[in-house]
Amino acid sequence: MEPDSLEQLSTRQLRKRRQEQLLRSYHKQRQRNLLARPGIHRFALVLDHLKASFNVPKIFRSAEAFGAREIHLVNIGPFDPSPAKGSFRKVPARFHDSFEAAYRQLVEQGYTLFALTPARDSEPLTRVRFPERSAFILGHEENGFSFELEAWPEIRPLHIPQFGEVESLNVSVAASIVMYEYVRQLHS
Repeated sequence: MEPDSLEQLSTRQLRKRRQEQLLRSYHKQRQRNLLARPGIHRFALVLDHLKASFNVPKIFRSAEAFGAREIHLVNIGPFDPSPAKGSFRKVPARFHDSFEAAYRQLVEQGYTLFALTPARDSEPLTRVRFPERSAFILGHEENGFSFELEAWPEIRPLHIPQFGEVESLNVSVAASIVMYEYVRQLHS
């Protein structure tokens, strides 16, 4: 028997239908992303194993606002592009299965890599002079990076100065702060 309305659908059926809609939307936007043009600034973001559903689309939205050249997604599955407000199709996305693949591509393009970390023994964001080709690595909020930072000595660890007791900022907020600081330094 076919249900006549959404009220007659089970919770499981509703979730499955919503998931199918999200996947269709994601794949449609991912195809449109192939036509995305690099932003006006020469910085890139590397999103390393982030939770796909929550922060990734918000970071695309901020990256488009700040003129990011591109975003590298490391082992990030499909996500709902609607919170990006159209930015997922405007900021070029590069998909990688491993951090090493993203790293190699960025180094070949002449980028200096910086890793945002809550560690206070890293350089404060406000004291670093960014080169024009800067790439900012953001890790999973709970699990950190998919790699051992110490094994990549050429990646410079940075932290955002904080004055409260909270251990770290939301990753999409941290991404916006680092993009703002880059633009402020190089284009003000």
